[in-house]
Amino acid sequence: METKIPQDYFHGLKQNWKKDIVSGFSIFLIAMPLCIGIAIASGAPPLAGILAGIVGGLIASLLSGSYVTINGPAAGLIVIVLGSIETLGHGDKIQGFKYTLAAIVISGLIQILLGFLGLGVIASVFPNAVIHGMLASIGVIIISKQIHVALGVIAQSKTVVGLIKEIPESIIHLNPKIAFIGITSIIILSIYPLIKSRVTKVVPGPLVLVLFGSALAIYFDLLNEHYYNFMGHQYFISSKFMVSIPDKIIDLSIRPDFSIIYSPIFLLQVFSISMVASIESLLTANAIDKLDPYKRRSNMNKELVGKGVGNLILGLIGGIPIIAEVVRSSANINNGAQTRWSNFFHGMFLLLAIIFLQPIIQMIPLAALSGMLVVVGYRLAMPEIKKTLKSGFDQFIIFFSTIILTLADDLLVGVAVGVVINFVLHIINTILPNGVTINDFFRPSYTKEEIKENDKLVELKYHLNGLLIFVNYLFLKIELEKVPKDVNISLDLKDVHLIDNTVNENLHEYEKLFKEQGRVFKFEGLEKSRSLSREESAGRKIEK
Repeated sequence: METKIPQDYFHGLKQNWKKDIVSGFSIFLIAMPLCIGIAIASGAPPLAGILAGIVGGLIASLLSGSYVTINGPAAGLIVIVLGSIETLGHGDKIQGFKYTLAAIVISGLIQILLGFLGLGVIASVFPNAVIHGMLASIGVIIISKQIHVALGVIAQSKTVVGLIKEIPESIIHLNPKIAFIGITSIIILSIYPLIKSRVTKVVPGPLVLVLFGSALAIYFDLLNEHYYNFMGHQYFISSKFMVSIPDKIIDLSIRPDFSIIYSPIFLLQVFSISMVASIESLLTANAIDKLDPYKRRSNMNKELVGKGVGNLILGLIGGIPIIAEVVRSSANINNGAQTRWSNFFHGMFLLLAIIFLQPIIQMIPLAALSGMLVVVGYRLAMPEIKKTLKSGFDQFIIFFSTIILTLADDLLVGVAVGVVINFVLHIINTILPNGVTINDFFRPSYTKEEIKENDKLVELKYHLNGLLIFVNYLFLKIELEKVPKDVNISLDLKDVHLIDNTVNENLHEYEKLFKEQGRVFKFEGLEKSRSLSREESAGRKIEK
């Protein structure tokens, strides 16, 4: 029996609103604390995160090219936004945020342009090890910054390495009441997914965390300024340990400042926001497509346009940027969401909450949110590290070089160095074979043969030679995307000297996609190749 795919847009709303609204409410419970926590960690007002969730749900969801992803602020953008505020503001956080809002507006315009130019394939051409290194680095940075807040200590260092070195000192000088909330939050969110019961399936961990943290805040009297003694030491409690939300949903005094848009440092922030937001959204959409029980495939160009419109609006009204977020999107599928309307409903519930539940939101202690983000950072970094350890020595070098340079200097520096190292390793791997030219590094060489039956095109055969690496794969991918949806594809790779990990993984993804569609995608000629690691999609060097 053929699976009936849910209709989308307004017909889908009529047919699936019950399942989508239930899932939307569940995602709202997860998203509310995350939106606030990510905004605070980014150096932005808490409301900026909630605005991001609202716009991501109510507007971007209906314009994007994915079906069941959830849009909103994400941990992966904390480092970018915080770095932008600190860099552009030169110590003035309010002015830095205004400049950053301008950068978000222009980044949104760039994303829209990329979508209209059909560049939704850009994420697939970044080296896998570099992307994994970028995500792992972001996880480590989040932990290094948030652990101090969870302990109730103000860190002094401004660098990631310095923050990591300060952790033992923060443990020694922790504020007991605040640290109890922060450490308990880390423990709760770490073990909650391991508990198998009906309650844990229905009640999301972040909601339990917020309720428990708020109860402790009331018990410890965190809402009122006071001193207290613990083991012979005196500690201070004030409102700075609690979430603060302004009465107005949109603060008209916080508007984007475009006065430095021509400065190189500003343009660098624009590039950072555009690059990370676009890559993470596309990677998430691709990952969630694999989980979609209906095997729907996202339109990556529309995905860029939808996120771009959302970020354009957010920059204008005082919100932080959004992406398609993988954890909330996965939970959305697990909750039985059918269409993009679950994303819309999650945004609607966020809007209602900020209108009617402000007093309750302001009872959430920052330590609980920081504890949650420490766990988020760990879950972002650790899977990437485990994955790369199995991927071969070359991927290991690229991955850890990206991490080290990111932690020591900057995310863009880390990514750039990772890309350069990957390219250098490809040069080393192609020194011995004859016939490799400079052009082979930047554009794949191939011939195409059409196979017809009864004058109808049924298969395209590509004979490739030279190199298939992340640098030149974009041209092949664009060519493959043009193939009609009822035509099979075969690739003859016997004359290719080197296929890297990024391209090989993409070819395996095509193979799975075509199989789901009832088509054939095959690549042959690797019989004499040598795998560069034990992974199925590892890079392969053809031995001549």
